[in-house]
Amino acid sequence: MASKPVEQLESVVIRFAGDSGDGMQLTGGQFTSETAVMGNDLATLPDFPAEIRAPAGSLPGVSGFQLHFADHDILTPGDAPNVLVAMNRLCRKPA
Repeated sequence: MASKPVEQLESVVIRFAGDSGDGMQLTGGQFTSETAVMGNDLATLPDFPAEIRAPAGSLPGVSGFQLHFADHDILTPGDAPNVLVAMNRLCRKPA
């Protein structure tokens, strides 16, 4: 098996994005907790629509969670993500 190159970064900004109600806030919160346990400094920016779940038959809103972390002081949730984790269904049956 070929090994992948390892790149050391000064800080990392990760954004989790998906449909409202699909667990983006939970995923971001869990990732934040694990990052803090490892001793990193961090800043978060939850981004969610006003509705928890869209009405039946309508398209849901988008929910996101951004996390900026490093081994030194972090002062902002970051400008642009280094990593985007997009969780969307690939196939949807027409209503």
